Amino acid sequence: MMPAALLYPLAALAEIAGCFAVWAWWRGASPLWLMPGLLCLVVFAGLLAMIEAGFAGRAFAAYGGIYIAASLVWMWVVEEQRPDLWDVAGAGLCVLGAGLILFAPRTG
Repeated sequence: MMPAALLYPLAALAEIAGCFAVWAWWRGASPLWLMPGLLCLVVFAGLLAMIEAGFAGRAFAAYGGIYIAASLVWMWVVEEQRPDLWDVAGAGLCVLGAGLILFAPRTG
């Protein structure tokens, strides 16, 4: 089983790529964008399902923080728009929150 530190970024990449394909099609790109987009979304769901967490809701909640940070990386690398200080600060808070959700000591 792959560790969450690898699964979450891979899942985020797959989800963002899939959603970007729909986003591009919606704005006039060829409908052929939808085929790889759908495949990416299926891969995303499979990767997220592999996360070892006690509950699906906890795995999904922690993923949210990783998704936010990965979206800003996508914006920078693919869309060539550099995140500003507020983007980076907000993403940092979200990643810290994801860590709290995943790694906090649990009772019971």
